[in-house]
Amino acid sequence: MILYSDRDDHYSQRVRIVLAEKDISAEIIESKSDETPDEILSISPYFKLPILVDRDLALHDPSVIMEYLDERFPHPPLLPVYPVARANCRTLMLRIDREWCPMIDALIEGKKSEKELMKIREELLHEISSIAPTFKEFKFFMNEDFTLVDCFFAPILWRLPSLGIKLPINRHLKPLIDYQNSVFERPGFLDSLSSLERDLKSDF
Repeated sequence: MILYSDRDDHYSQRVRIVLAEKDISAEIIESKSDETPDEILSISPYFKLPILVDRDLALHDPSVIMEYLDERFPHPPLLPVYPVARANCRTLMLRIDREWCPMIDALIEGKKSEKELMKIREELLHEISSIAPTFKEFKFFMNEDFTLVDCFFAPILWRLPSLGIKLPINRHLKPLIDYQNSVFERPGFLDSLSSLERDLKSDF
């Protein structure tokens, strides 16, 4: 099994977290899209990483890769057993992908005006802050167990300071800050970090 992974990309880190949490033996080849051979990138219709190759199977969508790994290596499970809870997790992952990731990607690209980027930062901070109260009820993202939703969310939280967003330390956000610190200390999360991503810690 080989994972072609972007060394500084939140989509790739999601997959690396799953590999680390499940202690899956896989070769991780880190690069950037423009450094990856065309025969590998051509697996993806979007010519983007991550790409997972497992024998004769090649997968390019991060969510599909993560669910494949969770089903192929079922312990520990990263999706709930019951259909309703699984559907809720998938809905949360879809929300992150459709609503938050475009903002993260725009901030990373930095091609918009500073005024537009500031507006995106404010909107993203508002969106993330709005879910803080849920962490009073649940240890993880809307769940008592660590799930694929946390694999989506943790790489975003890790990158916020480098994108010019600092979570204010106040009573409202304390449950979210506590969650963040707990996830960042998980061996699976720490093992998922590339050397470039580890350097982002200096921004906290």
